[in-house]
Amino acid sequence: MKACNSESPTPKSTEISTVGPAKIANPIAFGRFVEEDDAVLVNISRRTVEGNPKSRKKPEHIYFEPAGPRDKIYYDPSKTKCAVVTCGGLCPGLNDVIRAIVMAACHEYKVPSVLGIQYGLAGFVPEQGYDVVELTPSFVSRIHEFGGTVLGSSRGPQDPEVIVDALERMNVSILFMIGGDGTMRAAATVVAEIEKRGLSISVVGLPKTIDNDINYVSPSFGFDTSVETAAMAIKGAHVEATGAPWGIGMVKVMGRDAGFIAAQSALSCQEVNFCLIPEDPFDIHGEKGFLAALDERMKRRGNAVIVVAEGAGQDLLAASGKADASGNVQLSDIAALLKKEILEHFGKQGIEATLKYIDPSYIIRSVPANANDRIYCSFLGIHAVHAGMSGRTGLVISRWNGRYVHIPMAVVTRGKKRINTCSNYWRAVLESTGQPVTMKND
Repeated sequence: MKACNSESPTPKSTEISTVGPAKIANPIAFGRFVEEDDAVLVNISRRTVEGNPKSRKKPEHIYFEPAGPRDKIYYDPSKTKCAVVTCGGLCPGLNDVIRAIVMAACHEYKVPSVLGIQYGLAGFVPEQGYDVVELTPSFVSRIHEFGGTVLGSSRGPQDPEVIVDALERMNVSILFMIGGDGTMRAAATVVAEIEKRGLSISVVGLPKTIDNDINYVSPSFGFDTSVETAAMAIKGAHVEATGAPWGIGMVKVMGRDAGFIAAQSALSCQEVNFCLIPEDPFDIHGEKGFLAALDERMKRRGNAVIVVAEGAGQDLLAASGKADASGNVQLSDIAALLKKEILEHFGKQGIEATLKYIDPSYIIRSVPANANDRIYCSFLGIHAVHAGMSGRTGLVISRWNGRYVHIPMAVVTRGKKRINTCSNYWRAVLESTGQPVTMKND
């Protein structure tokens, strides 16, 4: 996997900002506090640690700050008010993160109030008229059993001045923002506005995306659940394909710019014959194109299963020219094109193919988190509270090289993660599906 269009971080760029010096003793009575000089290497290969043996130049080590409780905190817990907001599309685990934040803030730090901002950043805008929800341990105790977000969500930017005005009116000390890279960019503008006013308000980001494409987040929460849910649809497609003569099962999954759900689902099922992702362009026609490869598979085995990410093959379609409230380009329907071309291809040969199309996209993102994601979300929420109480701001909680870490928002939003089609990971997908290494004629 690789992060495209992004520079490698520097030692200076990974430093975490604070709203002020931490002077208050941490009230947590058990566990181990993180030492301030502890650090997590960004790159852990032998070459990056020891350097190139042919070069006399010593490698420059780059570290992320480890997450966890500190022995000193900035905010006085008895006078601290927190706020939580969820932004963008739905994702498994949102309620789990909200619950973890509330439980850690109320039980570990005895914070008197945690507010829930309804319907994303729009909830900060007075004209929208959305009420604020008081999030108590009893209120959130069972929300993790349900999909979606108990606070609701929305897309689209809001004026950072309006957001900070609302934070001041509500006397909020720590804001937890849960969302994707667009939300983290919005959070950075909120941090800048807070700094401009000289306020002591901490902003902590929790990265969320169903596509698993956020830079230096490995993986994003909810991804494990989405793969598990997609795998169920793929198994259904396989049953349909093998249960009819000339049977083809096609499943479209989410993946606007990155095909992680499609690739990981293909690996988990071992029943997928073609995995089409945005990072790997293909031709439909021609002797090396997709239809030629599918034709060979069908005449040899009599059935096929295709998994296609929603962002795959967009160069084969006319651009929609539309965008959603977040500025994301509205994708054209690659699955509809493939279905039409496949049936026409075999129809010209006098073959009546049976094609069953399954689109589980919104089921994938709206189900409750599975066991692994629930555990992951709990740690993210707990570490977010520790970071906020210590006075850290402008950071994202992530898991990197097996450790929970603090990463500056500027580093996370510098680029997006993509599948490297020259990597061993993608090679494993090709070995699993048996599809050609390339389906481009040139």
